[in-house]
Amino acid sequence: MTIRLFVETPLAASTEMALPPGPARHAQVRRVQPGEPLILFDGRGGEWLARITTMGRSEVRVAVERRIEIDRELPLAVTLAVGMPANERMDILVEKATELGVAAIQPLLCERSVLRLAGERAERKREHWQAVSVAASEQCGRTRVPVVEPVRALGVWLAGRPAAAGLWMLSPNPSATRPALPPSGPLTVLSGPEGGLSPAEEEAARAAGFAAISLGPRVLRSETAPLALLAWLGLAG
Repeated sequence: MTIRLFVETPLAASTEMALPPGPARHAQVRRVQPGEPLILFDGRGGEWLARITTMGRSEVRVAVERRIEIDRELPLAVTLAVGMPANERMDILVEKATELGVAAIQPLLCERSVLRLAGERAERKREHWQAVSVAASEQCGRTRVPVVEPVRALGVWLAGRPAAAGLWMLSPNPSATRPALPPSGPLTVLSGPEGGLSPAEEEAARAAGFAAISLGPRVLRSETAPLALLAWLGLAG
Protein backbone atom coordinates (compact mmCIF):
# COMPACT_ATOMS: atom_id res chain seq x y z
CA MET A 1 0.00 0.00 0.00
CA THR A 2 1.37 3.41 -1.02
CA ILE A 3 2.08 5.51 2.06
CA ARG A 4 0.84 9.09 2.44
CA LEU A 5 3.00 11.72 4.12
CA PHE A 6 2.27 15.29 5.17
CA VAL A 7 4.91 17.94 4.53
CA GLU A 8 4.47 21.58 5.49
CA THR A 9 6.64 22.80 2.60
CA PRO A 10 4.55 23.86 -0.44
CA LEU A 11 4.94 21.22 -3.15
CA ALA A 12 5.49 21.68 -6.88
CA ALA A 13 5.66 19.30 -9.84
CA SER A 14 8.99 18.20 -11.32
CA THR A 15 11.03 19.07 -8.25
CA GLU A 16 13.25 17.14 -5.87
CA MET A 17 13.41 17.69 -2.13
CA ALA A 18 14.61 16.21 1.16
CA LEU A 19 11.77 15.07 3.38
CA PRO A 20 11.54 16.80 6.78
CA PRO A 21 12.67 14.66 9.76
CA GLY A 22 9.19 13.41 10.72
CA PRO A 23 8.06 12.19 7.29
CA ALA A 24 11.57 10.90 6.57
CA ARG A 25 11.50 8.76 9.70
CA HIS A 26 8.08 7.45 8.70
CA ALA A 27 9.42 6.40 5.29
CA GLN A 28 12.45 4.75 6.90
CA VAL A 29 10.29 2.77 9.34
CA ARG A 30 8.09 1.61 6.47
CA ARG A 31 11.25 0.53 4.61
CA VAL A 32 10.30 2.34 1.41
CA GLN A 33 12.97 1.73 -1.22
CA PRO A 34 14.36 4.02 -3.96
CA GLY A 35 12.05 4.06 -6.95
CA GLU A 36 8.93 3.22 -4.95
CA PRO A 37 5.98 5.62 -5.12
CA LEU A 38 4.44 7.58 -2.28
CA ILE A 39 1.76 10.23 -1.91
CA LEU A 40 2.58 13.64 -0.42
CA PHE A 41 0.21 16.40 0.63
CA ASP A 42 0.97 19.87 1.97
CA GLY A 43 -2.41 20.77 3.45
CA ARG A 44 -3.25 23.16 0.62
CA GLY A 45 -5.57 20.77 -1.20
CA GLY A 46 -4.86 17.94 -3.60
CA GLU A 47 -2.17 15.27 -3.43
CA TRP A 48 1.20 14.84 -5.11
CA LEU A 49 2.60 11.67 -6.64
CA ALA A 50 6.28 11.29 -5.71
CA ARG A 51 9.02 8.68 -5.72
CA ILE A 52 11.89 7.94 -3.39
CA THR A 53 15.24 8.83 -4.98
CA THR A 54 17.54 8.44 -1.97
CA MET A 55 16.97 6.43 1.20
CA GLY A 56 19.76 7.20 3.63
CA ARG A 57 20.19 7.11 7.39
CA SER A 58 20.29 10.87 7.68
CA GLU A 59 18.36 11.96 4.60
CA VAL A 60 15.46 10.78 2.50
CA ARG A 61 15.00 12.51 -0.84
CA VAL A 62 11.99 12.35 -3.13
CA ALA A 63 11.15 13.44 -6.67
CA VAL A 64 7.76 15.17 -6.79
CA GLU A 65 6.17 14.21 -10.10
CA ARG A 66 2.65 15.59 -10.48
CA ARG A 67 -0.38 16.92 -8.66
CA ILE A 68 -3.53 14.82 -8.25
CA GLU A 69 -6.70 16.86 -8.00
CA ILE A 70 -8.79 15.30 -5.26
CA ASP A 71 -11.06 16.62 -2.50
CA ARG A 72 -12.13 14.57 0.53
CA GLU A 73 -13.18 17.45 2.78
CA LEU A 74 -16.59 18.18 4.29
CA PRO A 75 -18.77 20.57 2.28
CA LEU A 76 -18.63 23.07 5.16
CA ALA A 77 -15.84 24.13 7.51
CA VAL A 78 -16.56 22.91 11.05
CA THR A 79 -14.70 24.26 14.07
CA LEU A 80 -15.07 22.08 17.15
CA ALA A 81 -14.69 24.02 20.40
CA VAL A 82 -14.53 21.40 23.11
CA GLY A 83 -14.11 21.31 26.86
CA MET A 84 -11.06 19.04 27.01
CA PRO A 85 -11.82 15.52 28.29
CA ALA A 86 -9.19 14.00 30.55
CA ASN A 87 -6.68 11.19 30.09
CA GLU A 88 -6.44 9.78 26.55
CA ARG A 89 -9.95 10.82 25.56
CA MET A 90 -8.79 14.11 24.06
CA ASP A 91 -6.32 12.19 21.88
CA ILE A 92 -9.17 9.98 20.68
CA LEU A 93 -11.40 13.00 20.09
CA VAL A 94 -8.74 14.78 17.99
CA GLU A 95 -7.98 11.64 15.98
CA LYS A 96 -11.60 10.76 15.21
CA ALA A 97 -12.68 14.35 14.60
CA THR A 98 -9.88 14.61 12.04
CA GLU A 99 -11.09 11.43 10.32
CA LEU A 100 -14.64 12.82 10.25
CA GLY A 101 -13.56 16.04 8.56
CA VAL A 102 -13.28 18.75 11.22
CA ALA A 103 -11.51 21.91 9.99
CA ALA A 104 -10.24 23.18 13.37
CA ILE A 105 -10.25 22.17 17.02
CA GLN A 106 -10.35 24.69 19.86
CA PRO A 107 -9.47 23.10 23.26
CA LEU A 108 -11.33 24.89 26.06
CA LEU A 109 -10.90 25.15 29.81
CA CYS A 110 -14.36 25.11 31.43
CA GLU A 111 -15.70 25.29 34.99
CA ARG A 112 -16.17 21.52 35.17
CA SER A 113 -13.01 20.56 33.28
CA VAL A 114 -11.05 17.72 34.85
CA LEU A 115 -8.03 18.42 32.65
CA ARG A 116 -6.49 21.75 33.68
CA LEU A 117 -3.76 23.06 31.39
CA ALA A 118 -1.84 26.32 31.28
CA GLY A 119 1.48 27.76 30.13
CA GLU A 120 4.16 25.46 28.69
CA ARG A 121 2.22 22.32 29.58
CA ALA A 122 -0.76 23.55 27.56
CA GLU A 123 1.46 24.31 24.57
CA ARG A 124 3.13 20.89 24.74
CA LYS A 125 -0.30 19.27 24.75
CA ARG A 126 -1.39 21.39 21.79
CA GLU A 127 1.69 20.32 19.84
CA HIS A 128 0.96 16.69 20.72
CA TRP A 129 -2.67 16.99 19.55
CA GLN A 130 -1.52 18.66 16.33
CA ALA A 131 0.75 15.69 15.69
CA VAL A 132 -2.19 13.34 16.33
CA SER A 133 -4.18 15.31 13.77
CA VAL A 134 -1.38 15.07 11.19
CA ALA A 135 -1.10 11.29 11.64
CA ALA A 136 -4.88 10.88 11.32
CA SER A 137 -4.91 13.01 8.17
CA GLU A 138 -2.18 10.86 6.63
CA GLN A 139 -4.10 7.69 7.45
CA CYS A 140 -7.62 8.70 6.40
CA GLY A 141 -6.79 10.37 3.09
CA ARG A 142 -7.49 13.98 3.93
CA THR A 143 -5.75 16.66 1.89
CA ARG A 144 -5.93 19.29 4.63
CA VAL A 145 -4.82 19.04 8.26
CA PRO A 146 -7.10 20.48 10.97
CA VAL A 147 -5.57 23.25 13.05
CA VAL A 148 -5.45 22.63 16.80
CA GLU A 149 -5.68 26.05 18.42
CA PRO A 150 -4.00 27.07 21.71
CA VAL A 151 -5.89 26.18 24.89
CA ARG A 152 -8.21 28.99 25.98
CA ALA A 153 -10.62 29.58 28.84
CA LEU A 154 -14.21 29.39 27.63
CA GLY A 155 -15.04 32.94 28.70
CA VAL A 156 -12.01 34.37 26.90
CA TRP A 157 -12.83 32.41 23.76
CA LEU A 158 -16.49 33.47 23.78
CA ALA A 159 -15.46 37.11 24.05
CA GLY A 160 -13.85 36.73 20.61
CA ARG A 161 -17.27 35.97 19.07
CA PRO A 162 -16.26 33.24 16.58
CA ALA A 163 -17.20 34.21 13.03
CA ALA A 164 -19.42 31.52 11.52
CA ALA A 165 -22.67 31.14 9.63
CA GLY A 166 -23.79 28.74 12.36
CA LEU A 167 -23.13 28.72 16.10
CA TRP A 168 -24.30 25.50 17.76
CA MET A 169 -23.95 24.41 21.39
CA LEU A 170 -24.49 20.74 22.24
CA SER A 171 -26.82 20.64 25.22
CA PRO A 172 -28.83 17.98 27.14
CA ASN A 173 -31.37 20.68 28.07
CA PRO A 174 -34.92 19.56 27.18
CA SER A 175 -35.49 22.92 25.47
CA ALA A 176 -32.65 22.26 22.99
CA THR A 177 -33.77 21.58 19.42
CA ARG A 178 -32.78 18.76 17.07
CA PRO A 179 -30.80 19.97 14.03
CA ALA A 180 -32.70 19.64 10.75
CA LEU A 181 -30.17 20.61 8.09
CA PRO A 182 -26.53 21.72 8.24
CA PRO A 183 -25.94 25.46 7.73
CA SER A 184 -24.77 26.61 4.33
CA GLY A 185 -21.58 28.23 5.62
CA PRO A 186 -18.95 27.70 8.33
CA LEU A 187 -20.14 26.11 11.56
CA THR A 188 -18.74 26.40 15.08
CA VAL A 189 -19.83 23.67 17.50
CA LEU A 190 -19.38 24.15 21.26
CA SER A 191 -19.30 21.01 23.40
CA GLY A 192 -18.64 20.75 27.13
CA PRO A 193 -16.25 18.59 29.19
CA GLU A 194 -17.15 15.75 31.55
CA GLY A 195 -20.18 16.98 33.46
CA GLY A 196 -21.10 19.35 30.65
CA LEU A 197 -21.17 23.12 30.59
CA SER A 198 -22.37 24.87 33.73
CA PRO A 199 -25.67 26.81 33.60
CA ALA A 200 -23.70 30.07 33.63
CA GLU A 201 -21.53 28.88 30.72
CA GLU A 202 -24.58 27.84 28.71
CA GLU A 203 -26.13 31.24 29.32
CA ALA A 204 -22.92 33.01 28.27
CA ALA A 205 -22.83 30.93 25.08
CA ARG A 206 -26.45 31.80 24.28
CA ALA A 207 -25.63 35.47 24.83
CA ALA A 208 -22.77 35.07 22.31
CA GLY A 209 -25.22 33.77 19.70
CA PHE A 210 -25.02 29.99 20.16
CA ALA A 211 -28.19 27.95 19.61
CA ALA A 212 -28.69 24.94 21.91
CA ILE A 213 -28.75 21.70 19.90
CA SER A 214 -29.86 18.27 21.12
CA LEU A 215 -28.54 14.93 19.84
CA GLY A 216 -31.35 12.91 21.38
CA PRO A 217 -32.48 11.51 24.74
CA ARG A 218 -29.32 9.59 25.64
CA VAL A 219 -26.47 11.12 27.62
CA LEU A 220 -23.32 10.93 25.49
CA ARG A 221 -19.77 11.17 26.78
CA SER A 222 -17.86 14.40 26.22
CA GLU A 223 -15.79 12.79 23.45
CA THR A 224 -18.75 10.99 21.85
CA ALA A 225 -21.23 13.86 21.36
CA PRO A 226 -19.15 16.05 19.00
CA LEU A 227 -18.10 13.00 16.98
CA ALA A 228 -21.73 11.96 16.54
CA LEU A 229 -22.55 15.43 15.23
CA LEU A 230 -19.60 15.42 12.83
CA ALA A 231 -20.68 12.05 11.44
CA TRP A 232 -24.21 13.38 10.88
CA LEU A 233 -22.87 16.50 9.16
CA GLY A 234 -20.76 14.37 6.83
CA LEU A 235 -23.71 12.20 5.83
CA ALA A 236 -26.22 15.06 5.62
CA GLY A 237 -23.83 17.13 3.54
